[in-house]
Amino acid sequence: MTDVDLSRFSINQETVKQWSLPELVEGCRKAGVARIGLWRAPVQEYGVERAARLVREAGLTVTSLCRGGFLTATGPGERAAALDDNRAAIDEAAALATGTLVLVSGGLPAGDRDPHGARERIADALAELAPYARERGVRLAIEPLHPMFASDRCVVSTLGQALDLAERFPVEEVGVVVDAYHIWWDDTVEARIRQAGAAGPDGGRIAAFQVADWVTPLPAGVLLGRGQLGDGCVDMRRLRELVDAAGYAGRPIEVEIFNEGLWARDGSEVLTEVMERYAAHVL
Repeated sequence: MTDVDLSRFSINQETVKQWSLPELVEGCRKAGVARIGLWRAPVQEYGVERAARLVREAGLTVTSLCRGGFLTATGPGERAAALDDNRAAIDEAAALATGTLVLVSGGLPAGDRDPHGARERIADALAELAPYARERGVRLAIEPLHPMFASDRCVVSTLGQALDLAERFPVEEVGVVVDAYHIWWDDTVEARIRQAGAAGPDGGRIAAFQVADWVTPLPAGVLLGRGQLGDGCVDMRRLRELVDAAGYAGRPIEVEIFNEGLWARDGSEVLTEVMERYAAHVL
């Protein structure tokens, strides 16, 4: 793997979910990977401060923490609990020294049929959370999810919708995630990436760029159906070129694949294969 340029490569923890956090850190050290994306549940299980120390002492950079969000509740108690959880997520991101907290915004509450209203509740929540995050050196990164997740996970389905929310706030407080798996199908994505990049230096509102492939037929568990790079129909190199042209060049590219087939294999073998596919299909 010495011929692969890993300067921007980041492996998301979920791609090698079979590894514990110490195994992930050691596997990355052996493979020459210096960047990782982390998830809250395994970090909490290991201990946030302990995890931060483990990563720091290994010389690794945390490119993102996932996830905050789920901000569409209508009841005062549920809303207050969601805000408290997101403040905790911001604190965890700060402890891990990552400037990016990924938000999966939330779906429609039971009986609700108004996605526009749900997005407005997200905006109201962001207004409370963004200053708190900024004080701690963390930017909130709104991730649009494919429309098939709109009812139960994320009413923000397009990069345009994510930008409509983010642009209500300073660029250093709220950005967006460009996730190839979720936005590859959108015929406005080129213009929206340019729009995001125009907001400022270093990619403007592009807080993170993630890659995984879209394979068909979709598996029964759609959430776990992300394909290995190169196995599907997403032109990841074109998307990488678009975000780079928008000013994101040189910043991390995070491989985030939820795939039970990959999780059943040896973690080192998977990481090596992912790096090879990254070189072949993203760079």
